[in-house]
Amino acid sequence: MKNTTLLERSRLTFQSGESFSPIRICEIEIGKPLLDISVTNEKTGQRYQRAQCLIRLHTQPLGLLELPLDESGANAEVCAGHIWQALGEQINAHLREDGLPEVTKLDASGLPGRHTPRCVQEREAFLQRAPFASVVISTRDRPDRLARCLSALLALQYPGYEVIVVDNAPSTSATADLIQQTYADEPKIRYVREDRPGLSAGRNRGIVEARGKIIAFTDDDVVVDAYWLAGLARGFEAAENVACVTSLILPLELETPAQLWFEEFGGFNKGFTRRVFDRKSGRKDTPLYPFTAGGFGTGAGMAFTARFLQEERGFDLTLGAGRRTGGEDLAAFFRVIMRGNRLVYEPASFAYHEHRRDYASLRKQMYHYGTGPTAHLTKIVVANPLLLFRIVVRLPQGLFYILSPRSAKNQKKSTHFPKELTRLERKGMLQGPFLYLKYRFTDR
Repeated sequence: MKNTTLLERSRLTFQSGESFSPIRICEIEIGKPLLDISVTNEKTGQRYQRAQCLIRLHTQPLGLLELPLDESGANAEVCAGHIWQALGEQINAHLREDGLPEVTKLDASGLPGRHTPRCVQEREAFLQRAPFASVVISTRDRPDRLARCLSALLALQYPGYEVIVVDNAPSTSATADLIQQTYADEPKIRYVREDRPGLSAGRNRGIVEARGKIIAFTDDDVVVDAYWLAGLARGFEAAENVACVTSLILPLELETPAQLWFEEFGGFNKGFTRRVFDRKSGRKDTPLYPFTAGGFGTGAGMAFTARFLQEERGFDLTLGAGRRTGGEDLAAFFRVIMRGNRLVYEPASFAYHEHRRDYASLRKQMYHYGTGPTAHLTKIVVANPLLLFRIVVRLPQGLFYILSPRSAKNQKKSTHFPKELTRLERKGMLQGPFLYLKYRFTDR
């Protein structure tokens, strides 16, 4: 995915004068007849020149596909051809796993079957015995986003769960009013207030309140899929000794250059293949493994066993949004691996995240994305100085990963990705250790 020009930030237009072209986000389920894609968003009236489509089969995500849209959009037959060309191997791999015959093409009629596919049968069988789960949302003064998030959570296909809304150091009564006025009669939703500021403090309060054997976390700017929680819960059975499962996170919209640039930066998408991480896995693929834990997933969609969180005493209050450092999720992922547990990245559990729309907010986010990893590394060294040697030995690889335009981290960036964002991230990396030590001292 590439831009063509730089943003004139005040007007959100290209330097060449050409208007920015937003991208339509949509889903295509190929297990049933395909539908045409309209060039116009019926709710907003926005017209598009291209669409980014999540391709699903039997509700399972297979991959992303960008489709061109003409004046009439894209008809179903054309979409089917593009999908088959891009994802034919993935389609047949899924059919084989379901014990179904492979196909040699895809047309507008899709791949409907007469019987319930094996993947759906297995999921339904799991849901008959699924453990009670708690979903924690730490939020602050964003009732509109929270309402959208809660609407999706209440539509989850999961037999037994609760949603704990933690009102974190609010400056208004907006969140409390929303829960009282809209969800007072909804037994699944519980409201608690936590006056200590910071995302980690809010999540830790949720852990204390939670009754589930599994505790899942998401954010108020996230819209979860109906099977998000089911995917997370099943992930704990993907291997032995799993303490954490993370989700696939996709963009909710790509309406502004800032949102597109965040995707170029890397976004939250870690791929469409399940991965199981432990102390041995990933060392060849990831510099500083497992010290840089960003490839494990993101805090916007993650779940832990309640036992693990209780033994670890929750998230580090020195890290996390609200503390200018971030990295509380990275620290938790790292602890999973170092304790000898396993972490599963499970794309069958997925959600949509609303990226920052404006450039000013993206600038702040890039800085915090720099402070988080290095604050996390500082925490590691402070807790166990002997690990410093292991980090230093792998540092050259890590520097290549951070600085080289050819590295997996940077290769998605177009030639017009704002250099200022890269500088802000690196500035944050330099300041992360000092911020961690500062907050560690003041907290004590």
